Amino acid sequence: IMITRYFIGSIALVSMLYFLFSCNTDLSVETMQYATNGQKIYVKHCQNCHGANGEGLGKLYPPLTDANFLNENRSKLACIVKNGMSGEIKVNNTLFNQQMPGVPELSAVDIAYVLTYVTTYFGDSKTHFKQEEIEDFLKNCK
Repeated sequence: IMITRYFIGSIALVSMLYFLFSCNTDLSVETMQYATNGQKIYVKHCQNCHGANGEGLGKLYPPLTDANFLNENRSKLACIVKNGMSGEIKVNNTLFNQQMPGVPELSAVDIAYVLTYVTTYFGDSKTHFKQEEIEDFLKNCK
């Protein structure tokens, strides 16, 4: 019964995301696939702090809806996901200063998926992160 619920839930989730992204003809099929895979990773690793809609949590955890921040920091996002971050950060003109734990077990393709989900669903991007791009970004983490 549990497997059936999981299967039905997965089908419903994929259908919902397909419907959501199919209304936007600017997204490629590959970008939609990445975003769909990324949504699962987001729910597991990110949603507790950043919210179901990327809204953040008050002054504790920043929202993921600041398209300018996402665009300006594109090359740093993979390192933040993998290694976490500490120190002050300004998002949507609000300062945040909570430590974010990384998710070191995520592969480069997993990070590409989750960042594609975040930037297309919350940040209004039209393109996806490629695995090779993420691998290059990760080589330059500080």
